[in-house]
Amino acid sequence: MNSLPLTPRRAVALAVMATATVLSSTPALAAAGEPMPEPAHTVADRSISTAQREAMTLAARRYVAFWNTGEASFARLALAPDFVDRTLPPGRPQGFEGPLFASKNFREAVPDLKAEVQELMLVDDRVIARLRFTGHYTGTFQGKSGDGRSVNFIATDIYRVANGLIAENWHIEDNLTLLRQLGVVHP
Repeated sequence: MNSLPLTPRRAVALAVMATATVLSSTPALAAAGEPMPEPAHTVADRSISTAQREAMTLAARRYVAFWNTGEASFARLALAPDFVDRTLPPGRPQGFEGPLFASKNFREAVPDLKAEVQELMLVDDRVIARLRFTGHYTGTFQGKSGDGRSVNFIATDIYRVANGLIAENWHIEDNLTLLRQLGVVHP
């Protein structure tokens, strides 16, 4: 059997692979009741090892699965304990509680919110995710009841992945389109 020397870099790659394997079979994922969204297209820097690429992709897919389902178990599996939102909107808590807060509030307006991964781009320790969110405004937003109209807008996230978890996130959403669709802003 051919055996490669265990360098520090190889040890980290093996640990990430083992962690990804264990976490991907965690019962919490089954509790979510839906598969993780598959990216429609992925582009990866060729200098990224296969193990690192798989760990980065898994973290991104888990985080999108959180937005797709609202299940906190996906966020727990995707985000580092010291997760930082670098584009934190006013009123949203920092850290792990921030995405939970945002998802809960958004799902009050759009209970059937779905997130689709249009593209993942992996460069160095970053994942750039082009996302599309869809659903129907059947809940309430700013005290106004929805009328069932469709919601369809895009977002772009940049994740810094460390040890198989999202440590930092920068994000921008097409809020103008969303607010127009909710009837809050008029053209």
